[in-house]
Amino acid sequence: MRTLVFISLLLSSTLSQAQSITGQWVTIDDNTGKKRSVVEIYESEGKYFGKIVKLFREPGEEQDPVCDECEDYRKGKKIIGMNIITDMEKEGSELDGGEIMDPENGNIYKCKIWREDDELKVRGYLYFLYRTQTWLPQE
Repeated sequence: MRTLVFISLLLSSTLSQAQSITGQWVTIDDNTGKKRSVVEIYESEGKYFGKIVKLFREPGEEQDPVCDECEDYRKGKKIIGMNIITDMEKEGSELDGGEIMDPENGNIYKCKIWREDDELKVRGYLYFLYRTQTWLPQE
């Protein structure tokens, strides 16, 4: 019986460590608590990226806006389909070493991403300051 319990614990521990960061995630507005977008995190040539695949917009708001605030190659491009997470590398169970861009203001931050249970933690850094958002799985 003890062996069965041990094997069950070992398997559940292994499964939780193997939870993937890739897939579609719902971003939540820090101020309103409402859904903002769906970001798809994917791997390409050993690096990880995240692109916006859906926006949750209010009636009367532009439904397919462009990034007016971007200051790089994304300026004037449509936000839906835009990579906002770039060049992340897998380090253990986390993604690190890349950047995340906020299309509302065009700011670019260093980025770190990891799983906590069924949630995704996405941390943006600017020097020694940081903010961590919780993203939820798209269902």
